[in-house]
Amino acid sequence: MGKNKSKTPDTFLIIFGLIIIVAILTWIIPAGEFDKTLVNGKEVIDGNSFHKVESNPQGIFDVFTAPIKGIVKASLIIGFVLIVGGAFSVFQKTGAITAGISAVVKAHENHRTVRIFLIPIFMTLFSLGGAIFGMSEEVIPFILIFIPMALMLGYDSVTGVAIPFVGAGVGFAGAFLNPFTVGIAQGIAGIPVFSGMGYRITVWFTVTAIAIFYVTKYASKIKNNPKASPTYEIDKHTHSLLDKEKIDSFEKLDTSHKLVLITFLIGLVILVIGVLEFGWYIEEISALFLGMGITVGILGKLKTKEITGAFVNGAKDLVATALIIGLARAILVIAEDGKIIGTLLYYLSEPVKDFHPVISSQVMFAVQTAINFFVPSGSGQAALTMPIMAPLSDLVGVSRQTAVLAFQLGDGFTNLIIPTSAVTMGILTLAKIPWPVWAKWILPLQIILFIAGLLLLIPPFYLGW
Repeated sequence: MGKNKSKTPDTFLIIFGLIIIVAILTWIIPAGEFDKTLVNGKEVIDGNSFHKVESNPQGIFDVFTAPIKGIVKASLIIGFVLIVGGAFSVFQKTGAITAGISAVVKAHENHRTVRIFLIPIFMTLFSLGGAIFGMSEEVIPFILIFIPMALMLGYDSVTGVAIPFVGAGVGFAGAFLNPFTVGIAQGIAGIPVFSGMGYRITVWFTVTAIAIFYVTKYASKIKNNPKASPTYEIDKHTHSLLDKEKIDSFEKLDTSHKLVLITFLIGLVILVIGVLEFGWYIEEISALFLGMGITVGILGKLKTKEITGAFVNGAKDLVATALIIGLARAILVIAEDGKIIGTLLYYLSEPVKDFHPVISSQVMFAVQTAINFFVPSGSGQAALTMPIMAPLSDLVGVSRQTAVLAFQLGDGFTNLIIPTSAVTMGILTLAKIPWPVWAKWILPLQIILFIAGLLLLIPPFYLGW
């Protein structure tokens, strides 16, 4: 008789279970709210206005209506994912993905320098994206490229996800120019926007180096022993993007492939300029990818019917990802409707007052980490917590710069693991990696980053930052 193999819990079941747990919490945690006011045109809470309100515990009906509410609230991200999936399916249909990956694989095989620096360079670029313009949802399209590339290089789908996702995630946490976290938080805290950049660059460099070392070491381990991968069976049976024969017979990129790849790169440049210079968000980026999908289809010499067929099939393949994103947002719907987020913030912030300034800043970091489970939006968490943490930092001897740093580290690191993050769950569903598998893999890095965050909050006090 064979041994029973433990099965990984289904992602949909995990998310729905969390919806039920948070609904139960609304029956236990008293309801409370803060009054809101406008600061620089943005709605933020009044840190001194916490008050208890009538409880609104969430029942069975609320649990079952939360998913559709979550889908509505996450509709922009869901639409973005479907459009990106369609555009990348057209991109894949042109053969340019296979050709581009083939070129990288050949260079990786033939040049030791490429083997050494490929992962660090890509992760640094994604980290800069997170640090400079808050790269988050924008990572999703790259999963469709980096998983097949990682597999052909002898790594696994975890590595393929980690290069763009962990890279951008640590850059987001250690950001020095991110307008959605640093910019908003400093504006609310009343300090010059993007000030204190010198120390933040040090923080960014440190956390990026830690992440690169962790991913590179893991990738090397999988290269030497593929069966050590937690996704070995998944990679063997579920990823069909690769055409091994085409890659083995690859000699050079043809003109059509070059045009498609150049168009894609130009599109990425336009994306960066649009986000930094014109404040583009999901609507504009979706339009860009839709236009890119049509353009590369034409340049790839596809017929109209092939372009539309590939687009529809690509979007269809991401329906499960779209549903997961909606369900993840439903958890927050339950917490918001149950009016428990304000109470959690109030009682979590109270212990900050009782310690030495260094310890207080570290407690702020821990509080922001806890709050991030319920508010995994950088700008949303800044608007919710900084009106409390900024004046509180004055009382306990912590500089407002340090309070902003504690916020961005607490907001950023756990975005890579929390199941309430629509982006995280969408990426994992797209990659076909069960959340428990990913959580187990990334938990050691989370612990290392948390310790690094605690240590990085010590120098600011002694430097008078």
